[in-house]
Amino acid sequence: MNRQAKAHLDSQLRHRINAGRVAVRNQIAFFERQFGDVRSEWKEDDTRVTFADFAISEKLFAELRRDFPRDDYCSEEASPLDETLALEARFAWVVDPIDGTNNYALGCSFCAISLALLLDGIPVYGFIYDHSSRDLLEGGPDRGLLRNQKKVDRNATVADAQAMVGLHFPMPSEQLQKLAPLLAKFRVRCIGSGALTAAYVATGYLTGVIDCRVKVWDIAAAYALCRAVDLQWTFVGDSPFPLRSFHPQMGFSPYYAGAESFMAELQNSHCF
Repeated sequence: MNRQAKAHLDSQLRHRINAGRVAVRNQIAFFERQFGDVRSEWKEDDTRVTFADFAISEKLFAELRRDFPRDDYCSEEASPLDETLALEARFAWVVDPIDGTNNYALGCSFCAISLALLLDGIPVYGFIYDHSSRDLLEGGPDRGLLRNQKKVDRNATVADAQAMVGLHFPMPSEQLQKLAPLLAKFRVRCIGSGALTAAYVATGYLTGVIDCRVKVWDIAAAYALCRAVDLQWTFVGDSPFPLRSFHPQMGFSPYYAGAESFMAELQNSHCF
């Protein structure tokens, strides 16, 4: 790619990053008004969904489509009867309008809005609004990690003497047995939001994460945040990226990610 083409691509990315930030921020007031006070239903896959999920997804994408009508748009709350969406545009957006819907509906603060920007199927920038702290985390490779548009120094957060790992339950008993040596060593956090768990690895609060029950919309934004601070990320099985098609009933994308020391522990213990 020549210099002119790179400059044009960078301009396109910056335009979308700025628009994505505004679009997420414009949904925060509604998100907070409905928090803990919204009716919910159960979907076929035994996950909870609320009116707010659909509303945020529709409003956020409507705003982005005004500027980027040719981009692809992928939401967990698309109709499950829709056909699989083939991603043909160079840019795609993947949203989880409320990650941690159980927490959100019940009034537990660990929930988030998660929006990812993909380039040729790879997450290159992510936005995660953390309701528990009222912070907007964002970033991507070669662009750094930001909290409320201020650079995050991950090293200032990391406390190696009190390493903590994020997990998601339920977990197959066979996998839990393999993890037993690590669970005897690390403190564990299970907060009920896949996006926030991985985001907390990016910020340094967590040393690593193991999650076998996430789908692409749960992790796309957090994947970009972890890449922003050069953390390792390994999928168990096939990687969903580059993302070439999307369906709201697509399968899980189990993975583990974290600091180099944590990843080495996992590999040496043969947990996967």
